[in-house]
Amino acid sequence: MTAFVLNAQPRSDEGKGASRRLRHTGFVPAVVYGGEENDKPVSISLENRVLVKQLEDSSFFSSILTLSLEGKEEQVIVKDMQRHPAKNSVMHIDFQRVNKSAPIEIIVPLNFVNFNQSPAGKASGKFTIQQNTAKVLCLPENLPEVLEVDLSKVDMDQVIHLSDITLPEGVEIVQLRRGADRDQGIAQAYAPRAAKAGK
Repeated sequence: MTAFVLNAQPRSDEGKGASRRLRHTGFVPAVVYGGEENDKPVSISLENRVLVKQLEDSSFFSSILTLSLEGKEEQVIVKDMQRHPAKNSVMHIDFQRVNKSAPIEIIVPLNFVNFNQSPAGKASGKFTIQQNTAKVLCLPENLPEVLEVDLSKVDMDQVIHLSDITLPEGVEIVQLRRGADRDQGIAQAYAPRAAKAGK
């Protein structure tokens, strides 16, 4: 997993006007919150050019990031981000401090594997992905880089659900914690039209 380091500067000016002026200078307003009970939210700024470059790596959003501020480093995750609707820039970003002993909720990518070995794959089937990420709950030390979805036993027309993912120890899917009715489909095997027509 890529090790991301964010070099931040403290920010004292608050409000929309101050944020607008900051963006004009090529920086992004951001806030860091959470952590220990005595930790207070801190307003910071990040260089937009550097941040946009880091965002090109999709694992940025599913990683524990190192935030460097005034010589002090702390671990954070992205909790919210607003992009500019037209420009390649970030409008605002929220970070949550990571406490080693406290579980975090974070979105991780899904990696679908072994379809060619499945009954559907061997019958020239295809599969379509309906969801390629899942929000997990785990301690920081248990955070998986990706969740692998094993398709080796998938039959034609079968729907693969969140509950079909084999989870690493200590990792839970947030939606499934809210009840079985949240067990949505994430992929489905199907026969191509040509194969159907040939029946």
